Amino acid sequence: METMGFISIIPAILAIVLSFATRNTVISLAIACITGTLLAGQGVFGFPTLLKESLGTTSFSWVMLLNTFIGILVAYFQKTGAIQGFSQKVHDRNLSRRGAQLMAWVLGIFIYFSDSFSPLFVGSVMRSITDKAKVSREKLAYIADSTSAPVSVLMPITGWAAYLMGLAVGVGCIVDEKDASALFLKAIPFNFYPIFAVIFVGVIASGIIKDFGPMKKAEKRAVEEGKVIRDGATPLIGKELTEMQAYPGLKPRVFLNFIFPVLMIISIAISTYIAFSSAKTMEAFLMVVLFMTVSMMIQGIPFKEVMNTLTDGVKGALPAVMLLALAYSVNALSSQMGTANYIISLTEDLLTPHMLPAIIFLVSAVMAFATGSSWGTFAICMPIALPLAFSFTDGTLTLLVIASFAAVAGGGVFGDHCSPLSDTTVLSSTGAAADHIDHVKTQLPYALVCGSLALIAYLIVGFVFV
Repeated sequence: METMGFISIIPAILAIVLSFATRNTVISLAIACITGTLLAGQGVFGFPTLLKESLGTTSFSWVMLLNTFIGILVAYFQKTGAIQGFSQKVHDRNLSRRGAQLMAWVLGIFIYFSDSFSPLFVGSVMRSITDKAKVSREKLAYIADSTSAPVSVLMPITGWAAYLMGLAVGVGCIVDEKDASALFLKAIPFNFYPIFAVIFVGVIASGIIKDFGPMKKAEKRAVEEGKVIRDGATPLIGKELTEMQAYPGLKPRVFLNFIFPVLMIISIAISTYIAFSSAKTMEAFLMVVLFMTVSMMIQGIPFKEVMNTLTDGVKGALPAVMLLALAYSVNALSSQMGTANYIISLTEDLLTPHMLPAIIFLVSAVMAFATGSSWGTFAICMPIALPLAFSFTDGTLTLLVIASFAAVAGGGVFGDHCSPLSDTTVLSSTGAAADHIDHVKTQLPYALVCGSLALIAYLIVGFVFV
């Protein structure tokens, strides 16, 4: 793919800078898209054409539908009083601020099979619990974000694992899926960023390491003023979901209307992964939406009320869908303009065996940050990183190859965590009902700490063990 050079990174830079400067991510992304299409010579009609091409894809349809189904389920959970009932059971235990944060951390690790479902689920379930414990929404979004993709990319039975393995097949001595699976398992201990990120959440939540940076300010506001979001913040979720009340007179059935549907989702996702080597997450949500629609009517909620709840769930998901649509458009524009090739070209002179894992980690991180897509980063970087590593090892599987594979995976997640354009970052803000830019600003220092530690670890691997 050709590249437009420095011009190719202008849309991404513009989107990120304007997002922080204006705190309006939607407008910032739209301006970046319009500017980018003009720079690419696509004219005044370039923007609507970009939207049509970017949004008419399987990947966007998948994340849009998944987000919509989750919005409907959250609405159902609230209309049946299930989330309120679950929250009340937890409230009765009088969880401390530390206890509430640790519970969110454990829940995020447990719901590992989908990086899209995990932050939405953890945020929606834990929101009222952490609100009562005076934990800021920014902190909840951080916990949800840093236990979704990091855990998903470390587990061998997720869509992330299958995707990464698939990208490795046919490269060097990785002949088939069995070889790719073995490579993935060997790479887990060297996937430093996700490991550090998950551990760091635990030590921050437990208070072993005190909050610092913008997060410290947010937590101080929550504790001293009782404001879980700052004045003037715009939670990235519709009021239809945050203000929904349970249906009057309906007995809260926490197991039937909350625990059982969640177990259904997990069971379907895991069983379909075992059967088809692909977790049918969206299909699992659709089945549970249908189950709960019927179940709610059997429990005595009128059909019209159920349909109104479903509609409110869709409306509540719209703010995130709009943001995701524009983020996908920026990603597609970056691909058309050759952003990835330009970033890679800047590091060619530094590619030595000792520096390779660290450089691959950095390039993957920058690419994911600029595009907001870790999976897109994997697709571009893995076919470049693995052949490079194998070229230094004469086609044999060594620690250099294993570390390079892990560096692509970890670097993609690291850049994803730092980027306001990332879908998982958007979904974490949505689940926690946090202001999106507030979430990005408070998470960024924590992600940079873990990313710096991971970079040091790759330098050690490169210079000491390779």
